[in-house]
Amino acid sequence: MNAISMFDRPAGCCADAIQQRCIKAGAAILAALLIGGCATGARQLMPTPTLYQLPDGRPVFDPAVEALQNPAQDPNLDLLFITDRAPPTPAELEVHAKGESSLPYGQGRARHIAFGSAQVRMVPTLDWSVLRAQSQLAKRTQEVNLELGQVRTLGAFPDEPYQISKGPDGKTLRDRAELARHFAAKAELQGEVERRLAQAPKKEVMLYVHGFNETFATAAYTAAELCHFLGREEVCAFFTWPASTTGNFLISYTTTTESADYAVAHLKKTIRTLASTPGVERLQLLAHSRGTALTLRAVSELAREAIAASKEPMDLYKIDNLVLLSPDIDVDIAGQQITDFLSDPELMTVWPEGRLPRVLQGRLTIYASPEDRALLVSRILFRSRNRVGQLRPEDIPDKAQRYFETVGRIDLISYEGKRTDLFGHSYFTTNPQVSSDLIELLRYDKQLGEPGRELVKTGRVTWEFPVDGNNGY
Repeated sequence: MNAISMFDRPAGCCADAIQQRCIKAGAAILAALLIGGCATGARQLMPTPTLYQLPDGRPVFDPAVEALQNPAQDPNLDLLFITDRAPPTPAELEVHAKGESSLPYGQGRARHIAFGSAQVRMVPTLDWSVLRAQSQLAKRTQEVNLELGQVRTLGAFPDEPYQISKGPDGKTLRDRAELARHFAAKAELQGEVERRLAQAPKKEVMLYVHGFNETFATAAYTAAELCHFLGREEVCAFFTWPASTTGNFLISYTTTTESADYAVAHLKKTIRTLASTPGVERLQLLAHSRGTALTLRAVSELAREAIAASKEPMDLYKIDNLVLLSPDIDVDIAGQQITDFLSDPELMTVWPEGRLPRVLQGRLTIYASPEDRALLVSRILFRSRNRVGQLRPEDIPDKAQRYFETVGRIDLISYEGKRTDLFGHSYFTTNPQVSSDLIELLRYDKQLGEPGRELVKTGRVTWEFPVDGNNGY
């Protein structure tokens, strides 16, 4: 089966008679984005996910491990970051002086990977018991905001391309000093992960990859929110790449698209390094918007590397769940990247009996919403038939559903409720029901259909959130 032909149902909004209406809507959104840009100051903590809401909600923090996990009862979060952003230019510092309290990295592309510690503060200052209580309320009685605190760069890999030389016999050789610097940086990064693992109840890493129109700070905020409501039980990290947030929107978006391509090799190196860190049992990969294209390509290429080396990708990279949130990626491209190694039998000569390798320990989960107005813009810009993040269950023909059912461990979840943020693009944090489902998956390993994840099954691999009038349902 050709993966490109799997999704052959025409898209909804921009089909034929209402094409002009879509273009006008897209123009309005573009204007709003050009005016609004990306928030740079403190941000309000996301709403409490439904599963935690009192009076019957589960505790956000496990009482049995809370004292050991956070003996100082520090309300702030210390995140691990990995980045290929360059330091800010003088112009960027001037622009952001009125917004973010600090700007450790800008929007330019660095020629290396750096890593370090980023503190996200809970403000105004709250003691732990108050923060715990506010984190369980559907309507908070006290304000809880996020603010970027101290950012410390702990190390960096060598500049690329790595140095090479000619040997006496004319062969090209790697520079030994450069190799030593590479492995020293890798050891530093893995040492930092090991240090954090020693303090974490779960021996796993959550790695969040952001999308377009994000600064270092806003990427840190989302990673911090996810970490907080996952109970702060794992090593929480984010990979931040040079997504553009300023200037003409059209130019900014196309620049970001190519910066995502630039970051693929760096994300692959990051995943390899994290997965091979002693003590890491699982990786939870979460990607949002344009970051999904970057992440899906990185994982696809890593899988092919492992297969070509006669290794099982699942064992090599320890990826448990791969979650694509509001994916800003063309349907045909996504389908090809998910299935390309299945359609290349010459790659998989080590499985002559026909058994296929497994890439994930857990599942590939895709959250989509036809009400996502931000993706309407990219659909118009790319003249894309459809974006994965706007798919409805009925947009996936039965032939494709049967194929993905056979592949296994793939779910598409559609949210068609009201928008809970301006463009309906961040519902995985702004809608308590959606964030609750995400947490049930990642924290409690719940399968769809089990208590806590009682969504409506609409097809072989498709699900919808039920509509009951609450929180947009």
